[in-house]
This record gives sequence, structure tokens and C-alpha cells, in this order.
Amino acid sequence: MGAKGEGFAKQFEAKAQEVTSTVERISDADWKKVTASETWPVGVVAHHIASSHQGLSGIVKMLADGKGGPNIDMEMIHAGNAKHAKDFANVSKADTLALHKTNVAAVGALLRGINDADFDKSGPVLKGMPAMSAGQLAGGLLCGHMDEHLSSIKATIGH
Repeated sequence: MGAKGEGFAKQFEAKAQEVTSTVERISDADWKKVTASETWPVGVVAHHIASSHQGLSGIVKMLADGKGGPNIDMEMIHAGNAKHAKDFANVSKADTLALHKTNVAAVGALLRGINDADFDKSGPVLKGMPAMSAGQLAGGLLCGHMDEHLSSIKATIGH
């Protein structure tokens, strides 16, 4: 365990706790409201957050292991997100919270298991964009993804 991994894990877990607290307070009526940003029901956005932890942290690990980045095309991401929104249109709050908590614990452990120097390894993450380091993803995208979607949820439910 290194200091960087511990720092990234604590930052991630703090943001994840904010997501947990918000999701726990969402009413059944608000769970079904459609967000302006994603145009998905609030419950789908919350599940998207919960399910994305694993994929995003997998990219951090891929970079840290020196395997380069996935060089993903944004169209693929959009298509995957649209499929997720359709597949989980009726997801429950309980299932979403369980997935979120499980994935948060796994990501925290993953980040703590990466050596400090390995956070400097980089590779192409998004097609047509500059390479990113494992540390940039761990310190930025993991929390930024939650922030972006949590803001959308809060705007929709008026919190």
C-alpha cells in the first residue's frame, strides 16, 4: 500500500458516501423522475453510477499494470450507456445500493493495492484524446463521474 493509493481510496470513498446518502433518501416517486442531463430515470442514473465503478477502476488497474489504455471510442460508451439505461429501467433502490456498496469496497481495495509509482503509468483511454495516467483516472475520473451524475440526480429531485 502506498500513500497515493490510500489518498485516492479515501477521496473515492468520501464521494461514494455522498452518493450513498443521497440515494438512500430518494423517494419512490423521485426514483422514477427523468433527469434533464441523461434523460434517464433517477434510478437508472444511480445504478449507472454504481455499475460504473468497476469498469472505471479496471481501467485504472490496466494502466497501473502497464498494459496501456483501452482507447475506447465515445460512440461505444454512448451505446453501452443506452443499453444499460434500457436494461435497468426498472432497477430497485435496494439492488442499486447493494451494487454501489459492493463496488465501492472493491475499488477502495484496488486503489490501496496499487504502488505509488504505478499511478504514473499512462495510456490512451479515450480515442482521439491525450493519454491519461492511472493517477489521473483515480484522482479525477472516478470521483468526477460520480459528481457529474450525482449533480444531475440532485437537480432532478430538488436536493
